[in-house]
Amino acid sequence: MDAINVKDLVKEYRNFTLGSLNVTIPSGYIVGLIGENGAGKTTFIKCLLEIIKPTKGTIKLLGQDIKDAKEDIGVVLDDMFFPEILQVKDISAVMKGIYQKWDEELFFKYLKDFNLDPNKIIKTLSKGMHKKLEIATALAHHPKLLILDEPTEGLDPVVRSEVLDIFLNFIQDEEHSVLLSTHITSDLEHIADRIIFIADGKILMEKDRDELLDNYGILKVNVDEIDKIAKEDIIACLKHRYDYEILVSEKDKISKKYPNYIVDKITLEELMVLMIKGERQC
Repeated sequence: MDAINVKDLVKEYRNFTLGSLNVTIPSGYIVGLIGENGAGKTTFIKCLLEIIKPTKGTIKLLGQDIKDAKEDIGVVLDDMFFPEILQVKDISAVMKGIYQKWDEELFFKYLKDFNLDPNKIIKTLSKGMHKKLEIATALAHHPKLLILDEPTEGLDPVVRSEVLDIFLNFIQDEEHSVLLSTHITSDLEHIADRIIFIADGKILMEKDRDELLDNYGILKVNVDEIDKIAKEDIIACLKHRYDYEILVSEKDKISKKYPNYIVDKITLEELMVLMIKGERQC
């Protein structure tokens, strides 16, 4: 059974259209969702959760409609709201009335692990502390699928690393899955199995993480030597004052074809910048 199955999803606004999107995420995968602000990542996630109603298309989470799968889905949204007058510990009593599988002991374990004071008033929490509370809440009812929008934003590097390890442990039994949207693309380089790259409401690229990081590269060429590079080898290019950065695939093959030039490894952030801001012809 797939964790997420989306067919022909469209959400239309007056000045923006998401889709048509077809996405399948198998169980046992961590899938990273990347793209610049306004690309449609949060719209996609809110359609999955029926926070907003799609214009058309079908969505199945864990083989069910969202209303039937809710018990098995943990959610962290960028604009989540907890009543600010409550204490941190009060969230357990609230969630106990929502989730049949709510695990109070596990919730308080996460509070301890995240160094969150149960007696703290939610209104007084920093952004990072609030994010920790959201993650603890998402995990404490034993979900099978996590849908996360910017879950590590505002966390210091040490806590971010701990949270990423939690996500990795979460999928070890191959029955759990994670969809993670983030601007911190370096997080995805460590934990994601697959990357979905959204731009202008469309899927620009969908590939396994290892294929992207091992196969793609950046060819650097001086401005006055750009004509020596065959157009069919150029996916996208960015011109700087003295040189070009060229996005290429099959970087080992390109290195042999152009032995006098440097082909660097690529990061997801560099890939995103080149695909969005680069030209298709140099």
